[in-house]
Amino acid sequence: MIVDFDVAYEGHVLKGDQFVGADSNRLMYLHGAGTGSRHGHHLLRAALQQRGIGSTSFDCIGHGDTGGALAQSSVASRTRQAQAVAEARGVPQPLAIVGASMGAYNAVRMTQSHRVDALVLIVPGVYTPSAYEVPFGPEFSAVIRRERSWSDSDAWDILSRFEGRLLVIAAEHDATIPLEIPQRLVAAATRAQSSRLHVVQGAEHNRLWSLLAEHPPSFEAGVDMVADTVNGGRQ
Repeated sequence: MIVDFDVAYEGHVLKGDQFVGADSNRLMYLHGAGTGSRHGHHLLRAALQQRGIGSTSFDCIGHGDTGGALAQSSVASRTRQAQAVAEARGVPQPLAIVGASMGAYNAVRMTQSHRVDALVLIVPGVYTPSAYEVPFGPEFSAVIRRERSWSDSDAWDILSRFEGRLLVIAAEHDATIPLEIPQRLVAAATRAQSSRLHVVQGAEHNRLWSLLAEHPPSFEAGVDMVADTVNGGRQ
């Protein structure tokens, strides 16, 4: 079952849905930037639902069904939007959070405001603190396009305090996210209950799960990896 919902947020209406799980419904799923929306993550969410894991996701301002102008949002606003949805929908804590691309950084930030015991970061982007509150647009782009602007990200420090389970999934041929970022994320999580980096061979930034789906055993193995992280190894 899939339940659609609306959440009012600062003059906007955030459009989302819950893939209802038979066993748990504490998973938040945060999409990426660009043309990203929750609809682009149907493959993984549906596969997790089949394993009893429900997920709540929504389209950030400027994306998908929510619409609006990207200039009305920022990386920081995306985090606050996720917090508002989690509260409005009563998503149980401790949360498990899957974050893709920019959503991975929002997921890391959510560990500062919520109890989170599982993080799955897919083709993860991280950002310099100076870009966090800058509205999306030319000024934001100028900040993040500086050479290695991400190197002073606070993501490393935040993850150094994370004590849950961490899975980072990277794409072998990611032209957007240098492999150094997922490697550093895993290395930073020194207090994590578990941490793992999985690089999907042949995958690209925007073609990872769809590529795996072409080889069902690989797809199922990837989904199992995510489910194990969310469930703490419990089947």
